[in-house]
Amino acid sequence: MMHEILIIDGYNVIGNWPELDQLKQADKLADARDELLGQLAEFRKYEDAEIILVFDAMYVPGITQRYDQYNLQVVWTQEDETADSYIEKLAVKLQNRLTQITVVTSDQAEQWTIFSRGAVRISSREFKMVIQRAKAAISRDVRHYHDTDLRRRSPWDQQQLLSLAKLRDNLTNDD
Repeated sequence: MMHEILIIDGYNVIGNWPELDQLKQADKLADARDELLGQLAEFRKYEDAEIILVFDAMYVPGITQRYDQYNLQVVWTQEDETADSYIEKLAVKLQNRLTQITVVTSDQAEQWTIFSRGAVRISSREFKMVIQRAKAAISRDVRHYHDTDLRRRSPWDQQQLLSLAKLRDNLTNDD
C-alpha cells in the first residue's frame, strides 16, 4: 500500500481561499493561519493523511522552525528561502516508489516543477473542494451514527413501536 504525504503551501492556500484571504487583507494573518490549521486538522483526522504545512519566512522574518501541531507538521522556511523551493526539495527527498507526494499550490510554475519530479499537484481551490467534500462526509457520518445510536438506545423493537403508534392514534381518536 502506498503511503501518501500532502505538502501544502500555506500562504498560497490562504491567498486563494476567500475567507482566509479576507482575514489576511484585514491584517489578521495569524488568525488565517490558525483557521487553516484547524481545517487541516479536521481533514487529517477524517482522511488519516500525513500533512506537512509550509509557510515561508516572507511574512514572519527571523522564524525558522518546524513543529507538530494537531498532528500536522508545520514548517517555517529560513528567511531567505521561499516555500516553493523548500517544497520542491522536500518533494524530491520524500518521493519514492512507496510514497506518493501531493503538493497543494496554485502557483503554476511550482505545479509544473512538482509534476516533472513525479509528485501529484492540486490547486488551492481544488483542495478547498476536497476539504468541503470531507466536511460533508463528516456531517453525514455524524448524522448516521447519531441516528443509529438513538435506535440502539430504544428499549422498543420496530414491531413494538408500530403497536404503540397505533395505540396512540386510537387514544387520540377517542377524544
